[in-house]
Amino acid sequence: MSSIPVMTPWLGEQEAQAAADAVRSGWVAQGPRVAEFERAFADRLGGGEAVAVSSCTTALHLALVLLDIGPGDEVVVPSLSFIATANVVRYVGATVVFADVEASTGNVTPDTVAPVLTGRTRAVIVVHQGGVPADVDGVSQLCGPRGVAVIEDAACAVGSTMNGRSVGAGAPLAAWSFHPRKLLTTGEGGMLTTTDPTWAARARRLREHGMNVSAAERHRSRAPVLESYVETGFNYRMTDIQAAVGLVQLAKLDAMVERRRFLAERYQRLLAAIPGLVTVGDPSNGTTNYQSFWVVPPTSAVSRNELLARLAERGISARRGIMASHLEPAYGGHRRDDLPVTEWLTGQSLILPLFHTMTEQQHDRVVAALLDITAGSDGGGAGADLADAAVGQGVRRP
Repeated sequence: MSSIPVMTPWLGEQEAQAAADAVRSGWVAQGPRVAEFERAFADRLGGGEAVAVSSCTTALHLALVLLDIGPGDEVVVPSLSFIATANVVRYVGATVVFADVEASTGNVTPDTVAPVLTGRTRAVIVVHQGGVPADVDGVSQLCGPRGVAVIEDAACAVGSTMNGRSVGAGAPLAAWSFHPRKLLTTGEGGMLTTTDPTWAARARRLREHGMNVSAAERHRSRAPVLESYVETGFNYRMTDIQAAVGLVQLAKLDAMVERRRFLAERYQRLLAAIPGLVTVGDPSNGTTNYQSFWVVPPTSAVSRNELLARLAERGISARRGIMASHLEPAYGGHRRDDLPVTEWLTGQSLILPLFHTMTEQQHDRVVAALLDITAGSDGGGAGADLADAAVGQGVRRP
């Protein structure tokens, strides 16, 4: 029986052709395709500026640099996030302050952020975890009067919506990821979006070593250009090959979101047969792209780690839930308040396979395995009864 991956990008001949065309053009570094991708991505959000970079991590780093955050400042981040969200704060010499999250979304809220704000807080990084839209408006209303900036970590959230608009639309600063685990991929790569043209111009300079004129502009010029380096910058550029792939992927985004939402809703319906199982879902005023579909198995069932092992035995690749940065060795001894929901989610949740090309037969295999294992049987009995009952709802026996 073939194995089922937890995620696989939706890449095909169109992306291969676009990348080959970029190679054949002779312009493979940051150039015209990057500029085109930036314009298309900004248009997708409904306006503003987009600055293509080498990763979401570098986009977050640039956001903190644009805000002139540094030593002596504090930045609030959720611990329940990939560790890069916390690491970028250390890059600028500021202090990481961890906030807890709410159980239903895995996101920070005004209620979880408020207790950790201090007079030294300069920014809060709000993560749309797994593509689930966070309450950015609520956090902004809390932070605005205090002069605290809000940065959106939208690494997972391209295609998600909040209040009828794209996540990140109108955000002063938002960072995006195009890693292969995300819906829209360029292999590696990221984007910084902003509503401030001055910030966008500085970010474009910073991503290219602080140079006052881009390499693309120099090469297009028919006259000699003597560039200067106006501040300490970084090598955070995206290549035209990546941007060419990104343009194809962006055109497929709506289809990706539609398919993932169909499969996620099917998971929710069929897994309702497992008493006590918690599944991720839409917040009240938004829609998620289901970049990750996480569940928390009932406490009466097998442990999360045992469940991962048994799924693997059946050729089903699942993953532990979102990491908790404060529990990693890199943050050992770091000051933190109690984070009970974060520790519950990271310790008990797991991420199930979900990808655009996933077939209903593969979907049924995952559902049937979960029904069987969580009922305490790995080959029949109560688990088989639950699985048989689910057949009436659309699950086919693999």
